[in-house]
Amino acid sequence: MKKLLILSCILLFSTGTAFAAESTYVANKNVTTFSQNEKWGLKDDEGNIVVEADYRKIIRLGKSSWIVQNKKNKYGLIANDGTVLVPIKYNHADRLVSKFAKFGNNNDYGIYDETGKIIVKPEFAKIDILYGQMFLTYKNYQYGIVSYDGETILENEFDDIYMPKPNVMRIRYQGKWYELEQVKADTLTLPADAKHNLSTKEDLDLRNIVVNTGVVSSYSVLTFSDYLIKIFSSISPAHEDTIDELMLSQGADTVNILVKLSWLPKYPIVYARKYYENVRNPHNGPLSEVRYELKQQIK
Repeated sequence: MKKLLILSCILLFSTGTAFAAESTYVANKNVTTFSQNEKWGLKDDEGNIVVEADYRKIIRLGKSSWIVQNKKNKYGLIANDGTVLVPIKYNHADRLVSKFAKFGNNNDYGIYDETGKIIVKPEFAKIDILYGQMFLTYKNYQYGIVSYDGETILENEFDDIYMPKPNVMRIRYQGKWYELEQVKADTLTLPADAKHNLSTKEDLDLRNIVVNTGVVSSYSVLTFSDYLIKIFSSISPAHEDTIDELMLSQGADTVNILVKLSWLPKYPIVYARKYYENVRNPHNGPLSEVRYELKQQIK
């Protein structure tokens, strides 16, 4: 009886181990997409269904995960075995440099790696890629920079940041423009907490510059005409931001939204919101130059 009990335990343990091994193996199998009833899922190399065809879109991220869009048009991230790595709750998704996913709604964009780890916290209105393995972040009308490792290089305290060349960065801070140039390298790299440590890098050239923005800023008083300029100058940026957002809502690697008509009902609402944001932006349009000029005169 005792031998029978021991044998039963061994068999039970072996069975449990086999199931665990199979589960682990599935998670690391090579899987490919398949389509069924105009939905997408995943199969392994033997043709076994690993993830049912329940998704409207499924896009590979790295080697072990997939950006997916569910029936409610929400985006998230799943592993090869279907495990949800990033909740499927976002209106917008994008794949960046093949190994990062950007998810967000309006003001909660974040960056995730293929394991679902948060690289950039989901708290930004915009996130874009810069040269030198950096992300440009934007919230409360201020710009900052985060590295691919998730380290904050510049806090969101800057009026504008852009890179005209891989080794050159232009920054506007409190109304003044500065240019950073990596003298001994083709691509700009910034140290962590760069705002306080730039002077310690010998190969970085930092200088004040005057940038021609195409706007005449020789105002002495703020007139009603100046406000009209800002109101009308926000029309085109609002349209461009609206198209960008509607494109993102279609997901990465998809057809242009102009080919599909499903975006049309959303356009007026998104446009109104983007227009309001552009008008409110204190660093946008000719009024920003007037404001900074007046501040300098007051000082």
